[in-house]
Amino acid sequence: MIEIISDLPVSSLRQRMIDEMNMRRFARKTQIDYVRHVERFAYYLGRPPDTATPEEVRQFQIDQQNAGVGVPTMNSIVSALRFFFTRTIDRPDLSRRLYFVKHPRSLPTVLSPDEVARLLGATTSLKHQAALSVAYGAGLRVAEVAMLKVRDIDSERMLLRVERGKGGRYRNAILPADLLILLREWWKVGRQQGVMHADGWLFPGQHYLKPISTRHLYRIVAEAAHAAGIAKKVGPHTLRHSFATHLLEDGVSIRVIQALLGHEKLETTAFYTKVATRTARAVISPLDKLALLPGPQPQAAPDG
Repeated sequence: MIEIISDLPVSSLRQRMIDEMNMRRFARKTQIDYVRHVERFAYYLGRPPDTATPEEVRQFQIDQQNAGVGVPTMNSIVSALRFFFTRTIDRPDLSRRLYFVKHPRSLPTVLSPDEVARLLGATTSLKHQAALSVAYGAGLRVAEVAMLKVRDIDSERMLLRVERGKGGRYRNAILPADLLILLREWWKVGRQQGVMHADGWLFPGQHYLKPISTRHLYRIVAEAAHAAGIAKKVGPHTLRHSFATHLLEDGVSIRVIQALLGHEKLETTAFYTKVATRTARAVISPLDKLALLPGPQPQAAPDG
């Protein structure tokens, strides 16, 4: 439960918005971003955001774009304000004045299986290796890795229970046999260190009562990639991208991958077909079946 997510005094209006997000199990980062975006709009107005007019909402988005606000940030602002107008103050007429901005999606960075092995082998501790192995072996988001608890490991069904996924959705992720062995080793070491408890976090932070931070996981990946000699710009999500791409290249159904990743829309998962190089190389072009090109010609016998 998130009750206060900024240092500003909590007004009844903002608390109502927070309550609405808590009921829908929004992730902490999403809640922080949404409140900040609504505060940005209130600062623009110079008065409470629930007093806005449709024209002011429209002009706000125009002014933000003219000010050079990036497309991802602008779309995040639109999502926050739409939620505020429709769920917090029941003014859906205001949300209709906001529009998402289309922008081309860049291809994700994907590591080869060899690069993944090198990166995991370059980690500096068993805890770090286990955390990154979960990100790749189960295809989890960085926040999902951080929020795993020991009880989320279902060794009988070989599953990881993801209880705090994106949008508050629950799902089961795969638990590879080698990953289970690694996690059991980490359990033993963590118990010896006094940081692992049956009801505690799978990857504790600096204090065992708190989970490892996503920022720390980003730093772990960057340092391991540098140590492994990987020049690509990588983060924890790179391991998730690599998980999906490697499954697709191995012939796993895209519908299955969609369920494993927790994607709501199939087109989100289908984006990985653009980076699945082994899949593309395995396709036989219809041109090859036409046999249009002549084969090697026999050489003529010399006169004599």
